[in-house]
Amino acid sequence: MSIGLFRQALNALHVNSNGRTSYRVNQWFKWLSPGLSVKRWLLISVSGVLLASLGLAIWIKLTPIFLALELLRNFLGVLTNILPNYISGPLVLLGGLLLLLWGQSRTVSSITEVLRPQGDKEELIDVLLAHRRLYRGPKIVVVGGGTGLSTLLRGLKTYSANITAIVTVADDGGSSGRLRQEFGVLPPGDIRNCLAALADEEKLLTELFQYRFRAGDGLTGHSFGNLFLTAMSDITGDLERAVAASSKVLAVRGQVLPATLSDVRLWAELVDGRRIEGESNIPKAGGRIAKIGCIPENPPALPAAIKAIKEADYIIIGPGSLYTSLIPNLLVPEIAEAIASVNIPRIYVCNIMTQPGETEGYTVADHIQAIDQVCNHVQLFDAVLVHKKTPSAQALIRYAQQNSHPVFLDREAVANLGRRIVPANILDEDECGVVRHDPQKLARVLLKWYSGAQHGK
Repeated sequence: MSIGLFRQALNALHVNSNGRTSYRVNQWFKWLSPGLSVKRWLLISVSGVLLASLGLAIWIKLTPIFLALELLRNFLGVLTNILPNYISGPLVLLGGLLLLLWGQSRTVSSITEVLRPQGDKEELIDVLLAHRRLYRGPKIVVVGGGTGLSTLLRGLKTYSANITAIVTVADDGGSSGRLRQEFGVLPPGDIRNCLAALADEEKLLTELFQYRFRAGDGLTGHSFGNLFLTAMSDITGDLERAVAASSKVLAVRGQVLPATLSDVRLWAELVDGRRIEGESNIPKAGGRIAKIGCIPENPPALPAAIKAIKEADYIIIGPGSLYTSLIPNLLVPEIAEAIASVNIPRIYVCNIMTQPGETEGYTVADHIQAIDQVCNHVQLFDAVLVHKKTPSAQALIRYAQQNSHPVFLDREAVANLGRRIVPANILDEDECGVVRHDPQKLARVLLKWYSGAQHGK
């Protein structure tokens, strides 16, 4: 009985040892991956060891070195008598290389243990490979606002670190609206969500930034993230510098830029003739929107936003509320003109559900026409991404009670508008029937389409 248990223990140790050995060898060979610029420094290190050895030999007139070499020659002579040179030579060479790699990897591991956060077990080589891959990703510009934009950013940041989110600053409701009135700052709400979505520690930071004070004179209802950005704006001088400074502090992957630094206020004319002012009031008016604009008219764009668009490899518009998240960015004429002028893949991500007070009864073509109308019928994008799977019955009932329904795809009308249709299953539905875009599915489809568009050129 005891012998059987002993054998099982030996077998288990053997399996675990093999697993650890193969993993470690795999980690070593990762250091030889293309693009890491490690092989050249490894070769220089070996050359340095050989050159230092040669210098030492010359300095001490070869006497100890000669004796060591004689001892080594005798040892190798004995070894070649036991094993042929075509076996012993490669074995010794392999042993030397393994020792060199082992020494280098242990050196790096010692440094990594000091530098990496406590509890983070990710190998330095994996961090370097991921860093190289992300910072060689395409330059992506995403235009929008609201929860739709932050959802998309969560998925995109796993494919590229060269992301620029251009965000609306027309929000005037809730905590953002109060801060706008009391401190005269641009509304930080949408920017706060984007910063949290692009941060490395996204989950913790999102919880912190979304935390709303439930008590306190003047604090009730404010989110911590909004107060943080308001304080940073006061310290740095404006929202652009505040966002840039916050991005460094929060280790944000990419950059978030306001569309304009002007104090923009939205207005909408409804089909029934009413004129509604204020971003938060437009959806509450309960009418069909005929025209939308802003005060002041034609606000100047943030120069950094225009620069990002002109240097982009790929532009994504949406998802988000059509009239209160997407179109406010396009009411900045320079942004619309810059998007129209670049000859790169451009796509619009259509919403899954219609939005009460904004897009009731809208089809996919209606969404496209609304954007075209604001841009004087200049075509800003070549394709439209549409979800093709119907939400569950539970979700349909839930949204129908709010007078919201799936956006109908009118293929012929979209084709007549000169847009390609990209259908995909990108839905995320929770247990309560709340419908959202799935960040990873959405990003994967968008990057796949981008790759195909690049090869199709």
